[in-house]
Amino acid sequence: MSTLRSPQSSDRSRGAPGVGTAANTAPYMPLGGTPWQRRVKRAADILMAGSFFLFFGWAYALIWLGVLYTSGGPAIYMQPRYGKGGRVFKFYKFRSMVADSEAVLARHLRENEAARREWSVYQKLQNDPRITRFGAFLRKYSIDEFPQFWNVLKGDMSMVGPRPCMFTQKDLYGDYWPHYCAVRPGITGLWQISGRNEISYRRRAAMDAEYVAHLSLWRDFVILLKTFGVVTGARGSR
Repeated sequence: MSTLRSPQSSDRSRGAPGVGTAANTAPYMPLGGTPWQRRVKRAADILMAGSFFLFFGWAYALIWLGVLYTSGGPAIYMQPRYGKGGRVFKFYKFRSMVADSEAVLARHLRENEAARREWSVYQKLQNDPRITRFGAFLRKYSIDEFPQFWNVLKGDMSMVGPRPCMFTQKDLYGDYWPHYCAVRPGITGLWQISGRNEISYRRRAAMDAEYVAHLSLWRDFVILLKTFGVVTGARGSR
């Protein structure tokens, strides 16, 4: 798997966010792939998302009930995210956090300097006070992402692509923002199979740019296969 390198890039092992200009984002095709690639990719998205609900709709319903039982409604968390072309869409997840999660996070970051540093680099927390007990189980195996198959069917997302960007994270993409906007965000992508939450957000943005610049249907297939291994092993989850 080809990745981006820059003198200033780094990951958790180096303890600093990856920054700088990627050396491997010059596309050899239009950003987001050729027209036929986009059509095939969309057809595959519909087939896979539809098959999920056909064969695993019962599991979706059980998880819905589990969230309601353990922490009350609503079971689905919705948040505006940036999609293809910078368009805003409603992003779905099974709710894995307490109801007042934003206030809890703000208070925790205000009172904990180490947590503030971790959040600024990774946009994630190793010990997140917002996550419920059942939510921790869902997140460990990425089960909380199941509602995003609806996003795929609606055309908001793809099976593979950059993870949907929150409003507060847009500036972290820097020069890579046009790459992000060239494709639909994905349920999985290079970030998920390359360390997930152990990778800094800026490094993740560079990986997204490299993926978009060299989009390949075969690579999507490989990413999907590797995702199963990462998820079942709960590697890099948080």
